[in-house]
This record gives sequence, C-alpha cells and structure tokens, in this order.
Amino acid sequence: MLAVVSWTQAQQPTASTPQKSMSNSLGLHTFPAKNQTAAQQEKDESACYSWAKQDSGFDPVAELSKQQSSTTALPSTPQTPQTRGAGVKGAAGGAATGAVVGAIAGDAGKGAAAGAAAGTIAGRARARRAQRQAQEHAKQQQQQQAQAKAQTQEKLDSFKKGFGACMEGKGYVVK
Repeated sequence: MLAVVSWTQAQQPTASTPQKSMSNSLGLHTFPAKNQTAAQQEKDESACYSWAKQDSGFDPVAELSKQQSSTTALPSTPQTPQTRGAGVKGAAGGAATGAVVGAIAGDAGKGAAAGAAAGTIAGRARARRAQRQAQEHAKQQQQQQAQAKAQTQEKLDSFKKGFGACMEGKGYVVK
C-alpha cells in the first residue's frame, strides 16, 4: 500500500509550470538518451546554441527581436494616392487653362469647355497611373518580404541542423 501511495504522489503534476527548453523553443524535441539531468541538458543546450550560432552565423533570438521591432516600425498596409475626384480636379484645371487659351483665340467659353474635357481625361489618366504605380510598389514590397522570409527560414534551418548535431554529439536524441 505504501508503494501505491508513493507512486500516485510521483505521478501528480507539480505546482510549478515546467520551463520550456531551448530545444522546444526551436521546435525540436530532445530526449536525454544518457539520462542527463535537466540542469545538464540546460547547460548542453546553451553550449550548443552558442556553437550553432557561431557555426551558422545566425542567431534566432536576435532575428526574432529584429523582426518584431521592424514590424512595429513599418505600416502594415501601403499608402495609396487618392484617385477619387481626379477627373473633376483635372476638369477644373483644364477649364481654367482652356479659358485663357480661348480668350486669346477669341472664344473663352469654347476654350474652357475643350480644356475641361481634356483636363478630365488627363486627370483620370494621372490617377490611374498613380494607382498602378502604388499597386506595383506594394507588389514589390510583398515580393521582397517573401524573399527575406525565405532567406531567414533557410538560415534558421541551418541553425537547427547545427544545434541538433551538437546535441546529438552530447548524447541526446533530437527530432
């Protein structure tokens, strides 16, 4: 009966929350195949982290904090120019120019009408061009971000391989 009581006490979880290991933070599962203690595993993980950082030239913790600071510094959506009312603005400018030209030619009314029509077309064309440029810029930014993310993932994979190799060399099974 005493053995049953001590077995059930050993099976009950402790009040403290287990600390997440460095391996788990990297998405790796590490098993101490040579019955290493938790303290020894922590030391080994720290040493292997330093070695993998030096070997791969990549520090996941520094990269994560760099990404977090750059994410908060940049706006999440690209700013697009206002295109609403571009035709009206163009018409007003065109009418004014047309009225001046028409006054010189002898008919300010016809000049203003022709200028307004030309201004409307030109204003809308400028607005469409500005919108296309903004869309192209946003697309380029997305491509650059995807490329940077892929490069970071490659570096992280290299780091994990180095970390895992080091831990395996210290007698752990890493998956």
